[in-house]
Amino acid sequence: MKTAILTVGTEILFGQIVNTNTVYLTRELNNLGFDVLYHYTVGDNPDRVTEMMEMALKDVDVIITTGGLGPTQDDLTKEVACRVFKDELIMNETALEAMKAYFTRTGRVMPENNVKQALMPSRSVVFQNDAGTAPGFALEHDGKYILCMPGVPREMYRMWEISARPFLERMSDSVLSYRMLRCFGVGESHLETMLLPLIDGQTDPTIATYAKEGECTVRVASKRPTKAEADAAVDEMVAKVDEIIGEYCFSHDNEDLVQVVADKLLSKGLTIASAESCTGGLFAAALTDIPGISASFMAGLVTYSNEAKMRDLGVSADTLEKYGAVSEETAREMVEGLYERTGCDVCISVTGIAGPGGGTPEKPVGLVYIGFKYGDKCFVTKKLASGASRKWTRNHTLLSMLDIVRRNI
Repeated sequence: MKTAILTVGTEILFGQIVNTNTVYLTRELNNLGFDVLYHYTVGDNPDRVTEMMEMALKDVDVIITTGGLGPTQDDLTKEVACRVFKDELIMNETALEAMKAYFTRTGRVMPENNVKQALMPSRSVVFQNDAGTAPGFALEHDGKYILCMPGVPREMYRMWEISARPFLERMSDSVLSYRMLRCFGVGESHLETMLLPLIDGQTDPTIATYAKEGECTVRVASKRPTKAEADAAVDEMVAKVDEIIGEYCFSHDNEDLVQVVADKLLSKGLTIASAESCTGGLFAAALTDIPGISASFMAGLVTYSNEAKMRDLGVSADTLEKYGAVSEETAREMVEGLYERTGCDVCISVTGIAGPGGGTPEKPVGLVYIGFKYGDKCFVTKKLASGASRKWTRNHTLLSMLDIVRRNI
């Protein structure tokens, strides 16, 4: 089924709220096997809402709307749906009683203008609202459907789960299955080039690459008559993808890199400590966001100044004088000093130039050195995130540190 999502609300066009409903519904509709072709957002203007609905219905079978079902005069989504599908609003007593019960349950007196919300299209299937006052509905005309739900996310989510999704499930003749493979250390264009032998001529399953800050994602998706068939097709293709990009892929299930690293540390029973300069404790903060990591994470030092590097890690004054704080030699002494002081199985250090100032031609902004020690392994890796902002450089450095741990334990 071809589908469009129409969000009604001037406040969204003003940027006053974030449109999370569209993200949620797109994911849910895809999982049902519905093809989402369009996202529309329109203000509380009945002529524009009418125009959007009529335009969308030229290409799609189903329109899902959120918003415009409230009690005020500018809430006109129902009226527009009736106009487009040649119906009329009538009082729905069941909806009215449910609304009255809601106000009684919450200890409030129902304002008179809320009665408007119980007016529903005469041919509609009404969706009761368990989390608020505005009921929704599904309306059919000439084999096409408009489903209208509230704009308040918690109300919409609840109505979708209880009413709208079951209504649509019986219309679906396929099921979508997909896996999200997360990668680090490779750009999107290079990733796509590596996967071209699988991408060229693809029908089902499909492979798509996406770039996000510091990472790339590969989505493998299949639409089949049953979930078992779709899952099997996706699993088979994921195995082929992994043969090509496995070096860079840290998760087959859309996990964050920090979660993958934490799970590895915990499953192996390894302890870890960090010494950070340019990241200012981001590595420690990321790991300690993971529940249960106290069994692994022992210490995090922020040695931002030269004095702290010397006092807390034993970095030599001669090293700092000769090579500078941002150098391979300093990063190595930092990680070795950290190991001597903590005795942790895994130790990692970082020093760099986050910017925007402080760079030189020899040591530009974005230059970082990451020291790593685990067993017999002890090395320093040089990274350069040139031309990036301070925030981007620090976040990319954090991901680089996590990836070094992932690859080497």
